[in-house]
This record gives sequence, C-alpha cells and structure tokens, in this order.
Amino acid sequence: MERRLAAILVADVAGYSAMAGRDEEGAIAAFKGCLEALAPIIGMHGGRVVKTMGDGLLVEYTSVVDAVVLAQAMQRRIAERNRHLPAGTSSPEVNWAWRGAPPDQTTP
Repeated sequence: MERRLAAILVADVAGYSAMAGRDEEGAIAAFKGCLEALAPIIGMHGGRVVKTMGDGLLVEYTSVVDAVVLAQAMQRRIAERNRHLPAGTSSPEVNWAWRGAPPDQTTP
C-alpha cells in the first residue's frame, strides 16, 4: 500500500447547481471552459488532477506552498472569466490504494 504526504487542493464552482438549473448545457460548457483555462496553471505549478467530481476537482501537490500558489492563480484566472471558484487546501497523509483519496482525507 503506497502512502505519502500530499498537499490536496479541492475546488468547486460556486452557484453551479443554480446555474445548471437555469441552463444545464451552458453550465457544463462553462465548467469545461474553466477546466481548459486552468489546465496549464495546474501543470505549471506541478499539480496532478486526481479526479473531477461534477463541478469540482481534486488536485494533488507535493508542496502545500505550491497548492496555495495554485489556488491564488486559479482565483485570478477564473475571475478573468467572470466566475467564482472557491478552493481549499489540506495536507494529509493519503492512502493511494483507494481509487482516489477517501472523502475524510480530502476535506479542507
């Protein structure tokens, strides 16, 4: 079983459910656009997308500092797109034998 310390960033689109209730296709397209805009930033800061969950994503870093720097860069990039993306970080020891980190180890 592989164990290692990881800095975990969790982000979620604010108001996504309401937006999807008004225009589901538009909400999905907006989220995909956000992911495309964030992909270069995530890689540039050494992150690895572990998984996406509906309107959210979970990103792994080896450094808490890198995760926080990414969260700030994400906020700026998303603000440019006129969206709000709350993000939190955590630095638990993660058991990677799971198919992703268990929920109790990813909540900031």
